[in-house]
Amino acid sequence: MNFARIISTGIYVPEQIVTNADLSCILDEDINPFVTSVLGIHERHVCAENESTADLATHASRQALEAARLDARELDLIILATDTPEQLSPATSVVVQHRLGAVNAGTFDVNCACAGFVTALDTASKFVIADAAYRNVLVVGAYAISKYLDWHDKKTATIFADGAGALVLQATNDTPGFLAGKLHADGSFHDHMGIYAGGTHLPITNEVMEEGMWTKVRFAKKYPAEVNTEGWPAIIEQVLAKAKLTLDEIKLFLFTQVNLSTIKEVMGKLELPMERTHTIMHKWGYTGSACIPMVLHDAVSAGKLSRGDNVIMCASGGGLNMACVAFRW
Repeated sequence: MNFARIISTGIYVPEQIVTNADLSCILDEDINPFVTSVLGIHERHVCAENESTADLATHASRQALEAARLDARELDLIILATDTPEQLSPATSVVVQHRLGAVNAGTFDVNCACAGFVTALDTASKFVIADAAYRNVLVVGAYAISKYLDWHDKKTATIFADGAGALVLQATNDTPGFLAGKLHADGSFHDHMGIYAGGTHLPITNEVMEEGMWTKVRFAKKYPAEVNTEGWPAIIEQVLAKAKLTLDEIKLFLFTQVNLSTIKEVMGKLELPMERTHTIMHKWGYTGSACIPMVLHDAVSAGKLSRGDNVIMCASGGGLNMACVAFRW
């Protein structure tokens, strides 16, 4: 039997920084009381004009490959999670495959909004476990949401940021890595948040472009807070049951990096100290489908995971999609 273990991580953060002070000037109001204290965001990084999702993904992927000491030609599969693709078609993953020179890898994209990376990681793990042909799999989360931001929309401009994270999964027959996973969806929220123009439902026309509303990311309806504060503990409980683990056996809990107050509330509900989680929104903002691999990489760099530790990764995003996995480091 094959097991799927994580052998390396990598990230990329664009150079350009937009601070809360910068946004306060753009929005003509002080955003700090809420954005800093409640969301926990102090600044965010955004793409340069000539940077796109594939650029971010390629940088993070190269770092992960270098850390794994793998040549790109040794990859058997690339799964890339994003809802800000390089173009509508073809997939962003095939662009990254070409740039890396991963000539022996199959590719596909996953779009589950901000739950995309954990969904891709769950999927990749099962490829490795089910089929001996998949020995090395690159899993990438990439987000270039600034290309879809209305910088005068306070609800979105204050939160979102760009970045990418990647990891390499490798097959092993003696060291379990992936322990359990669970996917959840509630399509009744499909019209609450998204980039709604550009597909077949609302094609791009002159009128749509001139109006400018749905060509940008928008909160069309308000999500109830309990989507995450109740949803995260529930899906974690299900994954722990599948993995036959208890909360006390998990060293680190990593969550979607959208709201520090939500993470604090969830950790309180789980009766766990904040030392058992890790956050990056203060320095990198909310990087959507990239935030889980980015916070994982940062936590590992900070020495928060050691060999043999168990980690939970839990993510949610527009749709509503939610995904959770348990891994042994």
